[in-house]
Amino acid sequence: FNSNWLGKGPKTEQFIKEHAKLYMKIRNNVMTEAKIKNIDSHFSELRKRIIFSLIVYLIATILGFVFHRNILSLMVQPVTEINQLSQGLPVFTNITEFWSVVMKVSMLSGLLLSFPIISYQVLAFILPGLKSNEKNFIIILLPGSIISFYVGAAFGFFVLLPPAIKFLVYFGGDISEPLIRIGSLVQLTINLMMWMGVCFQLPIIMYILALIKVVDSKKLSRFRKYFLIFSFILGAVITPTFDPINQILVALPIMLLYEVGILLSRTRK
Repeated sequence: FNSNWLGKGPKTEQFIKEHAKLYMKIRNNVMTEAKIKNIDSHFSELRKRIIFSLIVYLIATILGFVFHRNILSLMVQPVTEINQLSQGLPVFTNITEFWSVVMKVSMLSGLLLSFPIISYQVLAFILPGLKSNEKNFIIILLPGSIISFYVGAAFGFFVLLPPAIKFLVYFGGDISEPLIRIGSLVQLTINLMMWMGVCFQLPIIMYILALIKVVDSKKLSRFRKYFLIFSFILGAVITPTFDPINQILVALPIMLLYEVGILLSRTRK
């Protein structure tokens, strides 16, 4: 305010103070309304993306249910030559067991099918608030993480599962007759696929840790001999068997992934 045209005195000062307070109050109200509108728009966008992701997941789950026989036929393939009493088919001993297996397989299939789209929705929501270098970082790593998870899950199913089942079944085959439940078979398959999918995230996790300067390639190289022991311990935890062959099948890929993580950590600059 320019007080020259008002003159000087207590009344003028009081006038200026009152109008300054009024101006600040109006300004704060306008800023508050703008912030509220901004927050409302963010929540509205988040709600739309969540609803869209749920719809995609529901559609993918329905597709999984439609093709659940094909999926289960693929999952029971490793035991088709084992269950002689049931013509090579797994059995269910509870009246609701098969239905629960179908729902579990349908929901898992829906998650695997819709995961890239759901990841994209999350990415599209958070990218506008990030810096350019952070955007590039996420855009590069997220697809790699998704692909790594799928590769790990495929490794668990096609490479690790068949020898694990054969060992578990034939280890006591001369004493008892195997009669495999479909519920336990599906649960074992899901556990191996998920664990291996998580393990195949190791190089990306190591690269992120190197990028934020928690570790570097030299520290990771020095830790290699300890990780060798840890990989076999992890292999013993992941595999349902205690034979060394299956543990080696898990430990060797984990060690290779560790070496890939060291190579990625050297390129963090």
